[in-house]
Amino acid sequence: MSSVIFRSPSLFKAAMRVWPPYWGTGIAVEEVDPQWRSATVRMRQRFYNANAFGTHFGGSLYAMCDPHYALLLIPLLGRGYVIWDKAASIEFLKPARGTVTAVFDWSEAQLEEIREKTAGGEKFEPRRTLEIHDAAGEAVARVLKTLYVRRRESTRPAPHTPQALALSGSHKGASMTNTLKGERVDGLREDI
Repeated sequence: MSSVIFRSPSLFKAAMRVWPPYWGTGIAVEEVDPQWRSATVRMRQRFYNANAFGTHFGGSLYAMCDPHYALLLIPLLGRGYVIWDKAASIEFLKPARGTVTAVFDWSEAQLEEIREKTAGGEKFEPRRTLEIHDAAGEAVARVLKTLYVRRRESTRPAPHTPQALALSGSHKGASMTNTLKGERVDGLREDI
């Protein structure tokens, strides 16, 4: 996907409506928060996305949840991060019929945790759980997502450099001066 779609939530919604994996399944991104904090995705039941039992096909239920936590993080965190879906599972709670809805959201506390845990270049794997609801508001499936987030190398802070020390002294005493901080440490060795 091109980074162009992240220029605005309305452009993102339009692009997702014609994205081939969604276009053929009846999945639609209905709402995206202006600050990218949340997205609402709906799927209407059609003859082409139903299974042999007349309910929603399980693969389509998962597909409607696949990319959105990761995609929302791209504009929320910025270009300085590598973001991808690492793992997922889905639990079907009851047969899904009619229109189903999933809401994806990120709180400021969750975003701050990601920033803190990746500040030094470490990877972080946040986990998110969401439910897919039918038109009556009943949960029909539960999805667990694990994401992978790491700061890009070019945006990581410089590695900690060791402090420079200047040593001086005689065989009976020595002093060290931290040349970066101007601190002096004196010591005596009585055993020489």
